[in-house]
Amino acid sequence: MAQFFQIHPDNPQPRLIRQAVEILRSGGVIVYPTDSSYALGCQVGNKEAMDRIRRIRRLDDRHNFTLVCRNLAEVSQYTKISNQQYRLIKSLTPGPYTFILKATKQVPRRLMHPKRKTIGIRIPDNRIALALAEELNEPILSSTLILPGDEMPLTDPYEMKDLLEHEVDLIIDGGYCGMEPTTVVVMEDDEPWVVRKGKGDTSLFE
Repeated sequence: MAQFFQIHPDNPQPRLIRQAVEILRSGGVIVYPTDSSYALGCQVGNKEAMDRIRRIRRLDDRHNFTLVCRNLAEVSQYTKISNQQYRLIKSLTPGPYTFILKATKQVPRRLMHPKRKTIGIRIPDNRIALALAEELNEPILSSTLILPGDEMPLTDPYEMKDLLEHEVDLIIDGGYCGMEPTTVVVMEDDEPWVVRKGKGDTSLFE
């Protein structure tokens, strides 16, 4: 039975953030808000929790998870990033972008794109998401909360509670955060290119 926390979107309660992170550290799967939609999250190293997210969303092995990071220093640990890429990401974060970059050895092989050895990373403009990543002291392995057969993410935490209370360990109600996906930018080499236009402004890449 999932726990249900109401966390203030502007001033997240430290006690509830700590309790949420304890759930992540004990192998739990959580639902939490980002700046584009709600997401499912777990610890990077926990394969069992990752497999639970796959089952909830009915995803195959080819689905790419995203690492939700708290800052650029953390991005640099998990991806191979040039000075030019660093400056570009710095100018756009925190914000509704997912960047596809070459992964470092810090990233478990099962999370990388099997051929290109890339990983998606994000620094969302959402205080709850950033507080969770800060308290966890590592990225949150994440996937957008879209259920099988749906085209759009869930937006109502009470509906999430009804649908997922036996599937996840915690649902965080952080208020409405939209349902528009992130803009996805591939940055494997010097010329970044947009593979999905979403909430983030793409004029820099045109």
